[in-house]
Amino acid sequence: MDWYDGHARGLPWRVGPADRRAGVRPDPYRVWLSEVMLQQTTVAAVREKFRRFTEIWPDVRSLAAAEDAQVMAEWAGLGYYARARNLLQCARVVANDLGGRFPETREGLLALPGIGPYTAAAIAAIAFDRPETVVDGNVERVVARLFDVDTPLPKAKPELTRLAGLLTPQARPGDHAQAMMDLGATICTPRSPACGICPLMASCAARATGRAADLPRKAEKKPKPVRLGIAYVARRSDGALLLETRPERGLLGGMLGWPGSDWGESPEAAPPVAAEWTVLGGDVRHTFTHFHLRLAVEVASVDLDCRPERGTFVPARDFRPSSLPTVMRKVWAIAGPALTHL
Repeated sequence: MDWYDGHARGLPWRVGPADRRAGVRPDPYRVWLSEVMLQQTTVAAVREKFRRFTEIWPDVRSLAAAEDAQVMAEWAGLGYYARARNLLQCARVVANDLGGRFPETREGLLALPGIGPYTAAAIAAIAFDRPETVVDGNVERVVARLFDVDTPLPKAKPELTRLAGLLTPQARPGDHAQAMMDLGATICTPRSPACGICPLMASCAARATGRAADLPRKAEKKPKPVRLGIAYVARRSDGALLLETRPERGLLGGMLGWPGSDWGESPEAAPPVAAEWTVLGGDVRHTFTHFHLRLAVEVASVDLDCRPERGTFVPARDFRPSSLPTVMRKVWAIAGPALTHL
């Protein structure tokens, strides 16, 4: 805690040690929003998104009243889009059923949409100073080295959570949770940990055995399969572009994107409108959690009176590539220049 008081990262959603001592309390809304955004996403990627979200929707009631499409568009680029759908559901429960106040306990938070054990513990500790054990990837690494845990991840997770619980204090548990995260992010890093300046070096069992840089061990990952698909980008003669909102369930659910085929081993052609389609060279490559995706890209120019089987034409003035998920922006990066030559 002494180290954290002097070295805490300045993060836009965080109330730092000095402000806490001055009596400033964390805003549960900002803590919740940041924790949802940070799930499987880096701090660097979240900073600007968090700033924009809190400018547009400064509290849970304003977010609860937002249109789904706008929230999904602002979420674009963060990935794992089910989080955005759960974010809206949770905001509406808190605003409409709980009077705009987040539950203060881990158990109460777990009852909300999209909040799992880690997020509930983090909000309870950071926003409400409950003595909950908060274990993310950074904390797992610190604990594995501190106790010299040889069991590989993910099998080691229960053991690491138990050991982390031994360290969780009754006083300032929120600051302790953030101190452990910061230690893993800045000193006890995956590669080349800076053991010489670590505040825990005297107690670190893995440092004593010279194994710190080798832990935590990880089980070998199975190779990810490759799925194939086709993305269709059509531009009408007035410049409008054909886009569709993907089904609520499934990958990229509820997001705006280019019409396309199914993704699989041998995708069948599924153009959304009758046209002379041009197959572009190269493909779009994107990796999801469980598979690699390769998309062939086809483009076409169509008449004003064409009637697509699916999707809606969006006027050029209303089209924002930044509202698309990353894989769809990659498609546009290839298709956009090609359309100018059709």
